[in-house]
Amino acid sequence: MPKQKIVAGIDVGTTKVCTIVATQDSSGGLQVLGVGITPSRGLHKGMVVNVNEAKESIRESVQRAQQSSGTRIYSAYVGVTGRHIVSQNSKGVIAIPRNDRLVRPDDLRRVLDSARNVVIPSDRRILHAIPRQYALDGQVGVQNPVGMHGFRLDVETHIITAAVSSIQNLVKCIRGVGLEIDDLVLEALASGEAVLSPDEKEMGVILADIGGGTTDISVFKEGSIYHTSVLPVAGYQVTSDVALGLGLPFDIAESMKRKYADVTPHPAEEQDQAINIDNGHNISHAELCNIVRARMEETMRLILLEMPTSDYTQLAPAGLVLTGGSSSVPGLQELASETLRVPVRIGLPEGVYGITDVLSSPAYATGVGLVEWGTKGDGRQAGWSKTSPKDWNDANAAPWKKVLGLFKALVAKK
Repeated sequence: MPKQKIVAGIDVGTTKVCTIVATQDSSGGLQVLGVGITPSRGLHKGMVVNVNEAKESIRESVQRAQQSSGTRIYSAYVGVTGRHIVSQNSKGVIAIPRNDRLVRPDDLRRVLDSARNVVIPSDRRILHAIPRQYALDGQVGVQNPVGMHGFRLDVETHIITAAVSSIQNLVKCIRGVGLEIDDLVLEALASGEAVLSPDEKEMGVILADIGGGTTDISVFKEGSIYHTSVLPVAGYQVTSDVALGLGLPFDIAESMKRKYADVTPHPAEEQDQAINIDNGHNISHAELCNIVRARMEETMRLILLEMPTSDYTQLAPAGLVLTGGSSSVPGLQELASETLRVPVRIGLPEGVYGITDVLSSPAYATGVGLVEWGTKGDGRQAGWSKTSPKDWNDANAAPWKKVLGLFKALVAKK
């Protein structure tokens, strides 16, 4: 009987670190074996600001996942987010030089390399290069041209780049707890794996993952990724507004938001309801809800500004799918539909079983998506994220450090 493949995913978020351990059964289903969730420290808006604190949060999350699963984790798929993420669509073209004009897998690599040949600043690298569709001798819409005949092969590719320093800091934290990285995955792509249906991706859909520090936005069209971006606005800003508007400490404002916030308009007789809070003061429930509603309405409008075209209804006929921890605010689905005038639903993680009680929330879409991404293996077209952290760290080191590293490796072998 073949040994089951164990896959781990780590969502290093602004408010929590979620580690999920899963395995794929013989029918292709994904069984969750263990989950480790801890408060996040040392991160701000999706980026590491204190390596030691972030490392300890990750270590605690991984240990809890190992304890609940009874499995040792050696490597994981790790989510990446932050305002430093930038995307663009690029095209590549090559000739098929052989006499039989038959497209082979090597031709796909060559045309993808052609599309990846874009000018990016020296402090950035390609995180993902994802082929959207191919064209063979002008015939567009080809999904897999291998085995077909033609003279010219074109590809339209979605290129996602990230700041080298930001990713290096994240990788340092993961490696600092003794784990290797199977792949670095943009969190917007991972969330799409967990909550979107193939039909939505084909029609055209907008996915907004509203987390604690960032809102990860992705647009899928014709079955593939079309556009990605990251907003540095999410649940943290909502809590900050509540704290300032009502004169509360941040932690109490967060607690009040989670317990009582509701963006659904209330009848007039409910406007004067008061909430007793821990420090002995009362706050107006209506004021709390109005503050949260204003910020969430603003977030919906900011999502629209991130669209690559103003005609977003044509771009995404399937509408908007909201996920992430901050999408759980009661009434948000109705508010978003009213604001954007498109179909809206809340996206819950799907396609897994086992220890899933704690995961049946939009807050864990990215974590579930990471393990789903991992079970699909090397079929992913990723460039930089397939390079080992040591390799790309060394690429930025001074030449004498590279020589020293080679010398140490030779000594270690003797």
